[in-house]
Amino acid sequence: MLVLLCVAGTGAGQTAGVTVTGVVLDSSNATVPEARVTLQRNGAVQYSATSDVTGAFRVDSVAPGVYIAEAEHDGFKPTIARLRVGSRSPAPLVLVLVLADVKQELSVRGDATQVSTSTSENLDSVALDRQMLDNLPVFDQDYIGTMSRFLDAGSVATSGVTLIVDGLEGTRASVSASAIQEVRLNQDPYSAEYPRPGRGRIEIITKPASAQFHGTFNFLFRDSFLNARDPFALTRPAEQRRIFEGNVTGPLGSGKKTSFLISVNREEEDQQAVIFALGPSGNIQETLPAPQRNTEISGSVTRQIGQNQLISIRGLYTRQTIDNQGVGGFNLPEVATNFEDREDIIYFNHRGPISGKLFNQFRFLVARQHTPTNSVNPGPKIVVLDAFTGGGAQANRLQTENHIAFNEIVSWTGSKHVIRMGINVPDISRRGLDDNTNTAGTYSFSTIQDYQQDRPFSLLRQSGNGHVVFMEKVLGGFVQDEFRFRPNLSITTGLRYDWQNYFHDNNNFAPRVSFAYAPGKGRRVVIRGGAGIFYDRSGPQPIFDLIRYDGERLLRYLISEPPYPAPAVSGPTSVVRLDPSVRLPYVLQYGAGLERQLGKSTTLSVNYFATRGVDLFRSRDVNAPAPPLYATRPDPNLNVWRQIESSGSLQRHSLEIALRGNVTRYFTGMMQYTLSRAYNDVGGTTTGGSRTSGINSFPANNYDLSGEWSRADYDQRNRFNLLGSLNPGKYFKLGLGLAFYSGMPYTMTTGRDVNNDGLANDRPAGVARNSLQGPGYADVDLRLSRDFFLQPARKDKGPTVTLGLDSFNLLNHVNYVSYVGTLTSPFFGKAVAALPTRRLQVSVRFTF
Repeated sequence: MLVLLCVAGTGAGQTAGVTVTGVVLDSSNATVPEARVTLQRNGAVQYSATSDVTGAFRVDSVAPGVYIAEAEHDGFKPTIARLRVGSRSPAPLVLVLVLADVKQELSVRGDATQVSTSTSENLDSVALDRQMLDNLPVFDQDYIGTMSRFLDAGSVATSGVTLIVDGLEGTRASVSASAIQEVRLNQDPYSAEYPRPGRGRIEIITKPASAQFHGTFNFLFRDSFLNARDPFALTRPAEQRRIFEGNVTGPLGSGKKTSFLISVNREEEDQQAVIFALGPSGNIQETLPAPQRNTEISGSVTRQIGQNQLISIRGLYTRQTIDNQGVGGFNLPEVATNFEDREDIIYFNHRGPISGKLFNQFRFLVARQHTPTNSVNPGPKIVVLDAFTGGGAQANRLQTENHIAFNEIVSWTGSKHVIRMGINVPDISRRGLDDNTNTAGTYSFSTIQDYQQDRPFSLLRQSGNGHVVFMEKVLGGFVQDEFRFRPNLSITTGLRYDWQNYFHDNNNFAPRVSFAYAPGKGRRVVIRGGAGIFYDRSGPQPIFDLIRYDGERLLRYLISEPPYPAPAVSGPTSVVRLDPSVRLPYVLQYGAGLERQLGKSTTLSVNYFATRGVDLFRSRDVNAPAPPLYATRPDPNLNVWRQIESSGSLQRHSLEIALRGNVTRYFTGMMQYTLSRAYNDVGGTTTGGSRTSGINSFPANNYDLSGEWSRADYDQRNRFNLLGSLNPGKYFKLGLGLAFYSGMPYTMTTGRDVNNDGLANDRPAGVARNSLQGPGYADVDLRLSRDFFLQPARKDKGPTVTLGLDSFNLLNHVNYVSYVGTLTSPFFGKAVAALPTRRLQVSVRFTF
């Protein structure tokens, strides 16, 4: 950075002119991000800029004169204003866009993809606007799932992907699919505003309510007669999927200062779980109905107060039910559970300028959630490693949550600085859990022969009080300054602080820095770089474990080589405790890259980034039977002493090449290739027998962690993704999605509990974790659609019906998964499941 500053300073005396600032709003005075602003003189564009997330823009080094300032954005009519520039910076401009009275089409303006020296406009981001979302092959309108293929698993938090909805952290989009305006990933990756890196979060921007009537209604349909057969099913089971979805917006009352938006989504899926297992009587291949129902209703009211203040309130009701959940693969029908999730959310949003350069935004959320899970069969659970799982699910539980979240962010825009500061409170919640799992116990067997001879290697059973209530508190704060050092050099520095209760770690300050530099006068090349520290959170589940498994409340027994069936269990109980030296983990992510303008609307970016995980969460049984005999536990008064500690590490290196824009006259979109390597030491097995990584995982040997450092569970050497549209002619549209990945690793285990710790995750001597290699992944998706104008004379200015046909896994390539690494399994080295084969989806969309 010092070198860049010195290089930039050599030409400092050549700059002249003043800075022009302003904000872009829509007709309801909501800010419009990503709007293009140009300053024109004599009919030619002299200067240009793009508005940021607050709608603010800035143009530096503007020469004196009279200009026409024009703002434009997809879906809005352009607006212009006359601007006189003298020897001093003029007052900030306010440019108001009005919704266009035309149907949005999939198109990219000739200047839509350009390099920029703003640190927040990195071209290794992935963004899908409403036009792209409508025309790409997106399975079940699951935009989050489509964007997830571009995520970096090493940047994802312990509790999962960070989802940002209209600037506020959430667990769902809060509106139906057609009411989503844009989905972004890796926008401003080193921003201090967010707790996680850009490659670990997905940002959703919803449609604002409009002062004019507009609406969209979608119907999607899939049926098994349109699909290819699952390779592990004997016949093609009868399945069907129906989605009814849409939104409508318009003015509320006689004036234009109040508007509404209502969105509805109803999903009905009658699918079949495919079972592929081996029981005492031979192969088991069958299917079981697993119907799902999902209803979401959202409504919002937006009100303009005065000239530039805006408030909105949105309510959301959701209810989801799944019958026979958890069946498939090795899991037989008797381990099914019935699941229900009910959530109600209310959002409040207020935004507007405090003064000409000061902008404030306040967001507030209050929600309640009720999630019961009930086992279909009350019997004890029987697990024969990588052969079959039967008996009962032993999964009865009820989880409740009442929580609030809020943000307060203030932005100040000056001639060379954009300063943002704020408080983030993503969660203050009262969480409850009634844990009635494993009351009849889970018996684990190494082989079918052991099962037939009644020789389990472990029994997990619980008794006592499983009712837990606690308060979870998570908060953060940040300050950030984007400094335009010169017209061709921007530097952003920031500092963030994160904190959560139960983990007594109070010094979690996370500095961030990034820069963008364009050498030369043409500014067709931009050099970017940045670094930052990003702290993790534990999520609520480990806190539940700490409270209920305190040794007195809920008694948990993990017994090695028990009798079968076992009588009532008594004796030492298992406990969960924090390591006294535990702290919140963090990742250090840094990188640099180059962006090149290849044509007027085509760019190439090459980026290297690295991630180092420090003090990552893991679990370890510090009371496991000690070597070399592994006969008895050191503390006979306790069973498993699960210690949650922060002692794991991660290293990941990636080289990413992306091409985006109008790549050819026939293709518009983006292509991304990533070469990477990821190693960590936080993979293993939970006490339930399932393989996982992170805070719930146990090493193979609790006294020797040397064999844990290996390829991460998600390590894929090569990844290629393509999303875009083809232009075959004026009669129809083609959307294309490609994904080709290298295989991921899996672990070889003996299938025996040699060290008597109750887990069958022991590996052969000298074999490291994830030493085996799975196959690659290949997928081709295609969407064919055509518009029919109900008023041909007006064409796209009137109501329109769009018919679409989507094909997912068009080439019907079998992508095998769930490879078995257990040496005692009859399926060792083989796959026992596959990702979906070719599926066709029919859709009808009506817009007005």
